[in-house]
Amino acid sequence: MPISRRRFFATSGLAAASLPALAAPPASTASPQRLRARRLQSGDTIALVSPANATFEREPTEIAIESLQALGFKVRQAPHLRSRRGQFAGTDAERAGDINAMFADPGVQGILALTGGSGCNRILPLIDYDLIHRNPKFLGGFSDLTALINAVQRRTGLVTFHCPMGGSEWNEFSVRWLRGAVIEAQAQTLVNGSEPEDELVPRKGRIQTIRGGRARGRLVGGNLAVLSSIAGSPYWPDFDGAILCLEEINEYLYRVDRMLSTMKLAGALDRLAGVVLGAFTNCAPNSDGYGALTLDEIFDDYFKGLGIPVYAGASFGHIKRKFTLPIGLDVEIDADAGTLRYLEPAVLA
Repeated sequence: MPISRRRFFATSGLAAASLPALAAPPASTASPQRLRARRLQSGDTIALVSPANATFEREPTEIAIESLQALGFKVRQAPHLRSRRGQFAGTDAERAGDINAMFADPGVQGILALTGGSGCNRILPLIDYDLIHRNPKFLGGFSDLTALINAVQRRTGLVTFHCPMGGSEWNEFSVRWLRGAVIEAQAQTLVNGSEPEDELVPRKGRIQTIRGGRARGRLVGGNLAVLSSIAGSPYWPDFDGAILCLEEINEYLYRVDRMLSTMKLAGALDRLAGVVLGAFTNCAPNSDGYGALTLDEIFDDYFKGLGIPVYAGASFGHIKRKFTLPIGLDVEIDADAGTLRYLEPAVLA
């Protein structure tokens, strides 16, 4: 699984002090017109990139390459895929340069992150968004890639994908939803389904309806910590009438509360049409000896009073069985049934 970000964010102030001075582009007052890449086909070339953490052992990279080949793709290793500077896969300029180069390369049809971790925020000002707009391609990843896939969508209009990364576990569930989205160009309905269990009542894949109903809107979001960390920047999504998807891993519950408070104070939550909550893996109280709000209570506090459909337990995040979520596409959620439906294919057939 991608690396936890807790220690990174604890020292992010020191890291920021070492960043080069970069002029952020002006924020757009309106979202660009939606742009879709063409669907991927067997024999297409997928570029593996590392815009965040380095991968320190050789085997995970080899497994990722073999997994993509088993899906029918050729694999291009970005020039700095195996590089390292500190915890990152190369310098900021090298990691951003790989993204730009793979979008510019006509021999590459899609771009997938090898792993997450931390570092995508640092490269956002170095991405060539005009180049991406001229060369729309599949771009996928999750966790720390939340920053990149939302930034690209916000600045170019390109539908990007919160989906398994090269280093993820490629089980039948995850492959089925990725294939349906970007290879078969289906306007699919995402539903958890069931796993074999030897119990009277299933425990896995359960949906919790926080507030029922249906809603439609443009899908935005991903990892809560990463999304809240770009609040107020030109790369933050447009939340007006949007469907927000959120997941998290390895965060104390008081931090989950604080990050949702950041989004509330920034005005994002009050502008939504609906919310889909995925896995909040290993999110637990800290050990200071005092009581803590439960995750249920935190969700109720921030979402129940919004007057919009909200459900939790959707199969995405830092778990084995992952949906492919089309960031920037119009979707419909049914919070009672626990489903998310693409209103059109996420790629061009």
